[in-house]
Amino acid sequence: MNEDDSRTGNGHAQDNLAVLRRLAFNTLRREKSAKTGIAAKRDQAGWETDYLLIVLSQ
Repeated sequence: MNEDDSRTGNGHAQDNLAVLRRLAFNTLRREKSAKTGIAAKRDQAGWETDYLLIVLSQ
């Protein structure tokens, strides 16, 4: 998720983004209809609204 390019170095922003990243990875990991890796699922959810709704409904 391009963590190295992130410019969030002040306050609690890093911790907050880490929690959101973990939530996103766990949500994609739980989704079982697509037999691909997490990176491919992330891309597919970005491209297809229907698949994004499937991921978020779990």
